[in-house]
Amino acid sequence: MFLKSKNRRVVSLKHPLFKEKKLNVLVQIDDSPYDQCSGNKWWKLKYNLLEAKKNNFSSILTFGGAFSNHILAVSKAAQQMGIKSIGIIRGEELDGTNHTLKNAKLNGMEFYFIDRSTYRNKENIDWSQKFENSFIIPEGGTNELAVKGCKEFLVSNLFDYVCCSVGTGGTISGIINSLNESQVAVGFSALKNGFYLENEIKKYVDSDNWSLNHDFHFNGYAKMNKELVDFMNQFKKTYHIPLDPVYTSKLFYGVLKLIEQDYFPNNKTILIVHSGGLQGIDGMNQKNKSKQWYIE
Repeated sequence: MFLKSKNRRVVSLKHPLFKEKKLNVLVQIDDSPYDQCSGNKWWKLKYNLLEAKKNNFSSILTFGGAFSNHILAVSKAAQQMGIKSIGIIRGEELDGTNHTLKNAKLNGMEFYFIDRSTYRNKENIDWSQKFENSFIIPEGGTNELAVKGCKEFLVSNLFDYVCCSVGTGGTISGIINSLNESQVAVGFSALKNGFYLENEIKKYVDSDNWSLNHDFHFNGYAKMNKELVDFMNQFKKTYHIPLDPVYTSKLFYGVLKLIEQDYFPNNKTILIVHSGGLQGIDGMNQKNKSKQWYIE
């Protein structure tokens, strides 16, 4: 049986700035944020895995880096569905200290490591020949079935603006498709050169009540600096809500900056979507150990 949805909840953030700007700021967060298939991952995978099961595929095959939230989520969801999972992993095989791959392996995922040059060309490889009867999910999980799932992601429609992080465009596309005409979605790109994402989103949506912000990527995907680490730690201390280093930290940082800049009109309600991904904290701390940046 497919994983049951975790209990999602909406909490209110209090800050003198919000009061000054006459804004109501809410956060949608998973009650189990450390779960291996938390946040938006569940909704992106839901209909993909149901489709694979319905059509009797023997395995799920997908792609990602060594610290990928998507890889871990697929391994967990596939395990719960009783179907084999295969991960095409970018880069050389790592030692056993990578907790993302370690946990994915414990979930039963089989790995196939390829060099970065081959990985860049992965769209031109016939993976179905190498791995017969595999249901293929793209890197990051975005496709029509993922967008269908993300249309069910929000637990409340009592807002004027909804803000979420954008990596491949699937989550925000589903969210946009769930909005009414008076609501607006604002996406925050996690990529330095993510301007192509507008066209990716347009593949799945017909409305124009959305925009994509490119100002808070912190120099690129999975890149960060001490300012962002300090922001994450202070935010967690203030609101008891941990943020991940790749997506939600940049999202929340960006939303607060836009509030300071009067981007949002007075007397509006803003919903910020926490998309999970907290398992990436350990890997980022390991990567930045020499810089003595520690995410608490």
